[in-house]
Amino acid sequence: MKLISSFVFIFLFVIACSPGRQTAGAETIAGEDTALFRLVQQQTFQYFREGAEPVSGLGRERFHTDNNYPYHDKNIVTSGGAGFGVMAILVGIERGFVTREAGRKQLEKIVRFLETADRFHGAWPHWWNGGTGKVMPFSKKDDGGDLVETSFMLQGLLCVRQYFQNGTDEEKALAARADKLWKEVDFNWYRNGKNVLYWHWSPSYGWEMNFPVKGYNECLIMYVLAASSPTHGVPAEVYHEGWADGGKIKDVNKPDGIAAGYTYKLQMKHQGDAWNGGPLFWAHYSYLGLDPRGLKDKYADYWEECKNQALINYQWCVDNPKNFKGYGTNNWGLTSSYSVKGFAGHAPTMNRDLGIISPTAALSSFPYTPKQSMAAMKHWYNDMKDKLWGPYGFYDAFSEQDNWFLPHYLAIDQGPIVVMMENYRSGLIWNLFMSCPEIKEGLKKLGFNSPHLK
Repeated sequence: MKLISSFVFIFLFVIACSPGRQTAGAETIAGEDTALFRLVQQQTFQYFREGAEPVSGLGRERFHTDNNYPYHDKNIVTSGGAGFGVMAILVGIERGFVTREAGRKQLEKIVRFLETADRFHGAWPHWWNGGTGKVMPFSKKDDGGDLVETSFMLQGLLCVRQYFQNGTDEEKALAARADKLWKEVDFNWYRNGKNVLYWHWSPSYGWEMNFPVKGYNECLIMYVLAASSPTHGVPAEVYHEGWADGGKIKDVNKPDGIAAGYTYKLQMKHQGDAWNGGPLFWAHYSYLGLDPRGLKDKYADYWEECKNQALINYQWCVDNPKNFKGYGTNNWGLTSSYSVKGFAGHAPTMNRDLGIISPTAALSSFPYTPKQSMAAMKHWYNDMKDKLWGPYGFYDAFSEQDNWFLPHYLAIDQGPIVVMMENYRSGLIWNLFMSCPEIKEGLKKLGFNSPHLK
């Protein structure tokens, strides 16, 4: 790929610092870093613009610039990752990466696809064929509704509604269509008659996937949306007995090894063997729209939980107990991503740290760890660009230990970079989502406190 010329880089700097592009209350970014911050955001955004599947307008599940995958994968679009892309398009409009009209037209194409593509009691599948709208099984029995991935899409659609609801006639019509899709999701169906939400339902296999969702993981947003739905809402007991497992969510994992002495503490039990916090995307996916700043309930202070998870992840890489090559203060971030062998949920434990750094982990953590995230971003761009940088920003994952650098991207990892960097800078997506009246009511119903509820 051609390198960005000095002229273009200076031009980006001027645009980034020009009047009217800053948002009131935005975080201050040092002048010498502003152009790089904007460049990374803009280049990553193009995954969902230039790299979008042409018929649906949605983000592709994955994209490999070396064409090292079956041809049919180019047609796979994803409800969750593309939902993050919907929010990224709003960021693109606001930052001038795309015109308001062009962004609106792409969102209209996306909404048209969502209206006509396969749905199951209002919920979308994890994967579709982007050209036909037909479900593509994520696994043998995962060929129906995926309520978690649907919730990631709904988070984006509600932001679209809020962004355009007072605009032109065309914009108001788009907002109304997004609202209709939100109201058609039958959260109550996905209880399977119990006080918990189930991740999957299939028209062929029913509830055989048998995955009741209990925290703590990336799924808090699903429960907030379910409680907030004005048409198919669920009672508060579903949250407290299901997600919070009758209060057992507060049974904190005992830290192991080097992390036992960390100052940063977790308040909730992270699923599985996540002694020091699960893959770092758990601090991102639910919080692209749901603002963790000051968000509290009887189980946790969610800002503290997310910030401490990110700091533990960072400190683990600095301490580097497995002595992997390259780890350090400017090279960190363990999350689910591509791995040397397939795909893995990288996390800061001896078993789950495989020597794989995933740029999305640090970049999507900008709100929690701005200095540490900036140091990583500058190192990757200034010192490793020839190995890590491509048409849609930094590649998904790499390992200096194994000399493993592949030009591969995943929608589910690219989207949070754009959105969380913007939330750090201006709070745009947080403010849009938290302005939804039904979200405010849903949070109150579940016993949450937030500055947005005052």
